[in-house]
Amino acid sequence: MTKKVYLKNIDKYEGEKVLIEGWIRNKRSSGKIQFLIIRDGTDEIQAVAFKPNLSDEIFDKCESLTLESSVRVYGIVKSEKRSPTGYEIELTDIDIIQISDEFPIQKKEHGITFLLDNRHLWLRSRKQIAMLKIRHTVYYAICDYLNDNGFYRFDSPILTPNACEGTTTLFEVPYFDEGYAYLSQSGQLYLEPGITALGKVYDFGPVFRAEKSKTRKHLTEFWMMDAEAAFVEHKENMKIQEELIRFVINSVLEKNKKELCTLERDIEKLKKADAPFKIITYKEMIDILQTKGSTIQYGDDLGAQEEEMLTDDSEVPIFVEKWPKETKAFYMKLDKDNPGLSLCADLIAPEKFGEIIGGSQREDDYNILKARIEKENYPLKDYQWYLDLRKYGSVPHSGFGVGLERLIGWMSGVKHIREAIPFPRMINRLSP
Repeated sequence: MTKKVYLKNIDKYEGEKVLIEGWIRNKRSSGKIQFLIIRDGTDEIQAVAFKPNLSDEIFDKCESLTLESSVRVYGIVKSEKRSPTGYEIELTDIDIIQISDEFPIQKKEHGITFLLDNRHLWLRSRKQIAMLKIRHTVYYAICDYLNDNGFYRFDSPILTPNACEGTTTLFEVPYFDEGYAYLSQSGQLYLEPGITALGKVYDFGPVFRAEKSKTRKHLTEFWMMDAEAAFVEHKENMKIQEELIRFVINSVLEKNKKELCTLERDIEKLKKADAPFKIITYKEMIDILQTKGSTIQYGDDLGAQEEEMLTDDSEVPIFVEKWPKETKAFYMKLDKDNPGLSLCADLIAPEKFGEIIGGSQREDDYNILKARIEKENYPLKDYQWYLDLRKYGSVPHSGFGVGLERLIGWMSGVKHIREAIPFPRMINRLSP
């Protein structure tokens, strides 16, 4: 029997007859020769059908193929320096699995609405495949770094009884006789019990924000990695984040050179980002932005324009630390030297990609945390379990959350977050 192989391993089979299963990405003909570009999910290759070496039946089968038809191609692996992979297939036989209808997405220019309406088909395009492979690398690089540095996977619930980031962006779900539950905004609150069992923990999954935002950096459903560690304070927390992101950068540069090239990513800029990150305070950030002409005032949050302005002359990400407590969540610990500031930091990526991480040291004092919950007018009974953690063996601890799609967008150079996830959910899109 002819050996079935995957195109990513084609270099191991030079001179051998092999079987390739996949789809016709493109085809062209020149008299007695047909060139079929075949994609199998791992890579693509050109198969050459030379009429004098084939029966009329086999050659006619090749001629009948349409874009995205599914096939089994038999042939001999040949070295070909002009090929992107360095190899091609000398076709000897072909089985047609299905002749595709006329494929809706052609080489001509299509509008983004059309492409998103046909996202289930658009995913097959070369750039979208490249994006998906980079997503795979980024996801597992994050997990590999954490697994190798003493963190345990600890899955938090998606259905929750309370808010983590603010009640105005919750998706409400009827929940049997219990009233209403909410789709999780973050796994962070549920990770904190995990550190008392395992020391260092992380989760990784979808989270939901009912923000009525249409910017290129917002989705209503996206993936977040949240990490939490006992006996880690603010400065060490930032160190862990920097090591993680630099590990991801190196993983993508090592494993996705071909995909970065397909996406026309400036690889040199990624390489330069693998250097010590900058750290500035919120106050210093305000001063820098005002010097650059921004109208931002102390107490304001960062918008996309300010994020871009802040990093426009930086090759590396910038930590902005110690924000005014009024701008941040109730669970963040306050700076003992300046109680008006939270021991937190946002990591802003260069090249106009904006915030990719938010993190902080957590408040570990029962009375202080209780007072802050009451000040926010959150129902105390809903957070009593969270307060319990400060009654039974409370310790200094810190954590952070990485927005997967924003990080993928930066790694790949794609400007709109909707392309960094297989099926984007936005304020005006729920399908396909």
